[in-house]
Amino acid sequence: MVRANLNKDPDDVSKMFDDVATRYDFLNDLLSLGRTKAWRRAVTSIIAPTPGMKILDIAAGTGSSSRPLVDKGAEVVALDFSEGMLAQGRKQNKDIKFVQGDALNLPFAENTFDSTTISFGLRNTSDTAAALKDAFRVTKPSGKIVIAEFSHPTNNLFKKLYLNYLMKALPVVAKKISKNPEAYVYLAESIRAWPDQAGLALLMQESGFKSVAWQDLTFGIVAVHIGYKADVAKDTSAKP
Repeated sequence: MVRANLNKDPDDVSKMFDDVATRYDFLNDLLSLGRTKAWRRAVTSIIAPTPGMKILDIAAGTGSSSRPLVDKGAEVVALDFSEGMLAQGRKQNKDIKFVQGDALNLPFAENTFDSTTISFGLRNTSDTAAALKDAFRVTKPSGKIVIAEFSHPTNNLFKKLYLNYLMKALPVVAKKISKNPEAYVYLAESIRAWPDQAGLALLMQESGFKSVAWQDLTFGIVAVHIGYKADVAKDTSAKP
């Protein structure tokens, strides 16, 4: 089994997700104590998909994040770099368009999508800033990006309990229920190393997104960030 590390070598990360693809959604629900569905509902509400809206779901995995967007009538492209995850997604969601691709080099023209989104995948890219800049490139002017990612609990006591679970309990549970428990050790380590809410907001702003804000879910275990690509023609703050 492949053990990805925090250098996030693309081949290692891709192979790791290939290994866990068949049980990925089930284990996520289990190890998050059933919160993943609620988090996805919140993300869908913030994206506010409508019939005909063009949405790129980056690091879509098996399509669990794309499913509610498609059900609302949006035209969704589910992109992931793990062929194992895509193969499982095609079995589970035959009406979703899956595309293999790299978040750092998206295979789409600029200004293609009304909205781009990435749920629990930005953390796994080898270059966060590059991934954000390419998402910005393919988003239409006046469009938005919505990012759901594990973050930093805002309550100090709860934060200690949460980190204890991540670094001690989660790996123990993963060894009992997963064929690749090392993947969940990587998960815990990558969450601890990830920027806090304000840190990710700053990276989004540096990538070009405007009016960046976030909403904490489950005491800040997850944060949903939103940012907008300004329409220069309508941006009164733009200088001549």
